Formats: sequence, structure tokens, C-alpha cells
Amino acid sequence: MIRMRALGAAGLAPGAGFKYDRRNEKAVPRGRFWSSGMPQILKNMPRPSLPHRTVWIACVAAAVLALAAPAEAAGPKNKTLGFVVRDWFTSIYNSKFLDECPEGIAISNDEYWWRSLSPAERANKTDNGLIQGLTRLPTAFKRGPNGENVCFNPTVVTDPPMRIVEGKYSYGVNLDGTTDGQATPKTCQHEKFTHPDGTPGIDNQMYRLVGCVYGWRKGGLPELNAHEGRRTSGLGMTLIEITGVDDARNDDDVTITFYRSVDQFALDGAGKPLSFSSYNIDTEQDGKPRYGDSLKGKINDGVVTTARGDVRLPFYGNYNFMHPAIKDMALKLEIAADGTSAKGQVTGYYDADEFIYYVQGMTGHSSTADDCPAMYVAAHELADGYPDPKTGACTHLSSSFDVTAYAAFVIHPKQERLTAGAKP
Repeated sequence: MIRMRALGAAGLAPGAGFKYDRRNEKAVPRGRFWSSGMPQILKNMPRPSLPHRTVWIACVAAAVLALAAPAEAAGPKNKTLGFVVRDWFTSIYNSKFLDECPEGIAISNDEYWWRSLSPAERANKTDNGLIQGLTRLPTAFKRGPNGENVCFNPTVVTDPPMRIVEGKYSYGVNLDGTTDGQATPKTCQHEKFTHPDGTPGIDNQMYRLVGCVYGWRKGGLPELNAHEGRRTSGLGMTLIEITGVDDARNDDDVTITFYRSVDQFALDGAGKPLSFSSYNIDTEQDGKPRYGDSLKGKINDGVVTTARGDVRLPFYGNYNFMHPAIKDMALKLEIAADGTSAKGQVTGYYDADEFIYYVQGMTGHSSTADDCPAMYVAAHELADGYPDPKTGACTHLSSSFDVTAYAAFVIHPKQERLTAGAKP
């Protein structure tokens, strides 16, 4: 109603070739090729006779283009695009019948525990199976020879080898540049995947590690619990700022910087992030950004791609807060045509020890089929990136993560903006 009155007060009929400009709070004509003087020009132009109507139409079109040209040429340069990351999921390829896991789903710590008990002990400690897995979790963890927690001390027991992905397909990219996974100065020999679209040479050892763990398959508890925890707490929120943008759809030289937000998500009534909300970046006591690694990149038909480099990101999930440094990280982000959202993929090498640390601090292993001792061994056996200078064993897992982001205003501290010469 307010918008209709505003248009009426301006002497304009709503919907009749005009729209409401929220930013400038006024009605403006619809369409790209328009000028404030255009209505008067059209009004004063004489209407030709039918034989000359084609010529008249051509003249009108030429006038419109002539008026539009200066506006196009004066378009803003060096713009900034901002996004807040909402979704962060490990890229997992699931077949309908678990073909990638021929031995079945990985066995959980809880199952190893109760299978080690005699029938009488099992019945007593689980109340004949009525005590739920999460409730008996503290007891099931303490199965070390001296009652040690085997998640915090994964080397005190030797469990059977973990069931891992043995399938052909995986999402991700070719990180090491080889076609057969042979060793390079930065990688160890490993088996390659084929992308579901047929692209060969895919590296994704993280998927090989967790793809047969029930909780990490699509819809599994660890990923969804972490996802919802970020939505409700606002912890571990990544901001993406793209600067030096001359054209939001095509630009061969932009800079992409990653920050952490100190604000919670601005959500609509359905719990979905509101596009173009404002988020303040996390800073140290001296006002400098706590995060702020940058990558060079480009935009082609609305798709942002970056060069590779080491990037430290904020992360929160399953009651753990971390700041993993992903080596050789790259981002590919497809911006929606209306600019309100974007989706894409983060790829790079994830520290195997940091991932195991995340698993160790996670609540609910028994319900998600994790087994810390077996996963600890498998993670280090499957690591394919960045060999240790002393042992030669690789320390990082090639990885891929699916991300969805929403357009946002990335707010810098006032003193930083003033120092940079920008308006606060």
C-alpha cells in the first residue's frame, strides 16, 4: 500500500512501465534504455502516416539507444561483491545401493565395544539393548587396556581396518595435475577417481575416508548437526568479499578475500538467510582482521574462479571451533543471475590431523558409525598431500566441499575504512 501511494503521489501508475527503487526511495521507469527526458521526447514527436511508420520506429529506437549510451558508459567501476557462506558440506558421491562401499558401512566404536562383551555383560551394560547409543557413549569410549578413551588416545588399541570407499566416482577436481596419481614433490602416490560427468583424474581422499561412514553420507548426523549449529549460533561463519570488480558478470582481474563474521545469520520467517544483510568482520584487539587471506581470481559469465593458495578459514561444527588452513585452496562460485545468492565448491588439501582432532571432539560417534582408532590409521594411510620432510609420509587429504552463499554487505571496522580512505 505504501508503495502504491508513493507511485500515485509521483503521478505514475503502478505497474505501467515503472518500478520502485528501494535504495533511492523513488519510482523509476522499468528497462535499461530509458532517460528522464524520454517521455517528453516521445510525446512531442509527430505520429507518421502508415507508409512511413517503419522509418519512425527506427528513429525512436535510435534515440533511445543514443540516450542510453552515456548511462552505460558511466557505469560504476571497482565495485565490491560480498557473500556470507550458509552451507558447507563435504562433497559425497552416494550411489543408490552402496556400490562404492562393497564391504558395507563402516563399523562404529559402539559396535566394537558391545561385541567385545560377553552376552551377560552386554545385557547388563545395555539393559538388554534398551540404553541408547548416545547414553552409553562415555562407557563405550573407555575401552582402552587401562580404561583410556580410545578417541582421545586412538593408538592404544588396534581395531580392524576401516571400511573405505572403493568406487570409481567422486566429486572434486584434479589437484596434483597428474592423470594416474603418481607421486610428485607435493603429493604421495594414490588412486584417482572419475567425476560423475566423466572427467578423469579427480583427487578426493577425504571422500575415500568418510564416504562409507553412515554419518557422513548425505543427510548424515555430523554434517547436518554442524550445519544447524552454525545457523542458530552464528559461529564459524565465513564471509567472502570480492573486490576490484568492474563487471559483476565478467571481469578477468578480481581479488577474493575470506573473513569471519561476528554476527549471526539474518533469517527470514522460514529460516533462510536474507540476501544483502550486513555482517561485521572479526578483528583482533588492534582492529586488524583475524582472518583475511586473499586469492586472485576472475569472473566469467557470473562464475567466480580463483587461483590456488593457502587459506585459513573459520569453522564451527558439532561443538568444535577450529580455523583450518586449507593448502592449495581454490574457490569456484556461480553467482545467480539476480545476484542474491551463489553456489559452488571449495577444493584443496585438508590437514589429516586437524580433521581427526575434529572427529575426536565430536559428540555422537556411536550413532554416526565413527571409530576413532580405525579412522586415525586410515586417514594417515590415505593422505596424499604435503609429505613430512622427515618421514616422507603425506600429511594432508585432498578434499572437496560444496558451499552455498547469500549476497551480503561485508562491514569493516570504521577505523580501517577511514585509514583506507573510504567513506564510513
